[in-house]
Formats: sequence, C-alpha cells, structure tokens
Amino acid sequence: MKSKEPILKTVAKGIAAGVAGTAAMTVSSTIEQKLRGRPASTAPADAAAKVLHIKEFPSDEAKNRFSNAVHWGYGTAGGVNRALLSRYMSPRVASTTHLGALWASEQAILPALEVAPPVTMWGGREIAIDAWHHLVYVTATSAAYEALDRRA
Repeated sequence: MKSKEPILKTVAKGIAAGVAGTAAMTVSSTIEQKLRGRPASTAPADAAAKVLHIKEFPSDEAKNRFSNAVHWGYGTAGGVNRALLSRYMSPRVASTTHLGALWASEQAILPALEVAPPVTMWGGREIAIDAWHHLVYVTATSAAYEALDRRA
C-alpha cells in the first residue's frame, strides 16, 4: 500500500497494468473462441454504442474498430481502478476486490442495457468461461501492477 505516492504515478502504473491485463484477456478469449468456433463477443461494444446513442456503423470494419477501442479502453481504465485500490488495500485484497467489482459490474450493466442476458440465464459452462477470462485479466493486471510498484 502506497497511499503517499503521488496519484499520477499510481495512475500511470495502473494504465500500464491495464494494458497488460487486457492483452492477457485478449489472448485467453481469442484462444477460447478458436477452440469453440464462436465469434468474438460484441456485448461490450454494443453496450458502449447504446450508451453513446450510436445506432449503426458504416461498415463491419468500423464496428470491429469500435469494438477493439472499447475493449482496450475499458481494460486499460480497469487497470487504473486496480492501481487506486492498491493505495488502500493489500495486493491480495485489492485484486480480489477488483475481480468482484469488475465481474459484478458486467453482470449488472450488460443485462440492464439489454445487450446480454442475465447470468441466471447462462449455463454453468458459460459462467465458468466468462469468470475465467475475467480472472485472467485481473491476475495479469495485478501482477503487472505489483511488478511496476516494486520497481518504483
């Protein structure tokens, strides 16, 4: 816990950690998609488009670019959340809190925006896969943050 560290230093480490976590989640979900033969999830991009009142995209390529921007932007910002938690909590508690907040927010926001069904309508395998990807993200984000914090 480094609550006396300048806030911008904490945020900068969080941005870098969020990029690392997003990269890890991207690898995890891409492998899973290929193994299962499913398309990439569009739920986060659909949610952002709905909030921003974007009704349609000029092309599939434009929608894919938007989806990637949302994915990387959200994941990078999530690293800042993890970093800020570290100012007040031990690494283990910060990581656990980050995972809980991240997954709970997904489970509340996506169904509320009607871009994904509530988790109660998912099968056990789908819940486990989704939880796995979020665990990969949080683990990589936390490891990257803690490595950067040790170097500082």
